[in-house]
Amino acid sequence: MIKVDIKKELYGSNSEMLLHVNLLIKEGEFIVLSGESGSGKSTLLRVLAGLEDANGTISLHDKSWLSQKETLAPQKRNIGFVFQDYALFENMNVLNNLLFISDDKDLALRLLDITGLTQLQNRYPNTLSGGQKQRVSICRAMMRKPQLLLLDEPLSALDPKMRAKLQQEILTLHREFKTTTIMVSHDPSEIFKLATRVLVLNNGKIIQDGEVKEVLLKTNGSQKFSFRGELLELQRVDVIFIATVAIGQQLVEIVLSNEETQGLKIGEMVTLSTKAFNPSLT
Repeated sequence: MIKVDIKKELYGSNSEMLLHVNLLIKEGEFIVLSGESGSGKSTLLRVLAGLEDANGTISLHDKSWLSQKETLAPQKRNIGFVFQDYALFENMNVLNNLLFISDDKDLALRLLDITGLTQLQNRYPNTLSGGQKQRVSICRAMMRKPQLLLLDEPLSALDPKMRAKLQQEILTLHREFKTTTIMVSHDPSEIFKLATRVLVLNNGKIIQDGEVKEVLLKTNGSQKFSFRGELLELQRVDVIFIATVAIGQQLVEIVLSNEETQGLKIGEMVTLSTKAFNPSLT
């Protein structure tokens, strides 16, 4: 069990914000942190890792990581941390990047096998693709056999196909090593695939905490479907309007009446919902 009760003043571009998190994390959970940019997600990871200070307490199995008296150094916390950038040693090949963390060759080869990197173990980072580099980063974080794995949007720069592949590999590692994992993500499909629990942060506070469907599904009342997206365009065609909305990586056009366009502004987030709808999947 990880117990977190911390406060930290943050200074954004617009105003000051208090990050205040009181949280219990069960062993083996896969938690995804979601919420708008600047809500405190990455800072929370860095505080857990010991890379930033905060007021309050953090403990793992009653071992104190943070208290009023002391702060445990990052290297003494049994964690793995994967950032958006790869932070690999360019002068070391893939295998040696892993062995630098722990001189356990059997574990290194096992991780490379799980992530499909065995054939690349003698290659250097500058010869790898972005997806391959990120897999090496994830393997390197697992070389400590961490009790807590922290992932700060590690897949955000990858194409959808590679992203889906690495999602499965992360889930495989999480289950095989029985690691408690906390990951920052904005991608609903990624959250759905990976998370056992979702925390939504807003302005430094946890405003939602629950299972994936409980947090992500947006249907209300008798509505059968409901999606959030960005309104890109409102175009008048005779007596109707055509609204173009970006939902994830898809563009959708919706026919609206003049009355329905009132108050809508280009660039704002809107909800697309329907009550009478018989869907089909092909």
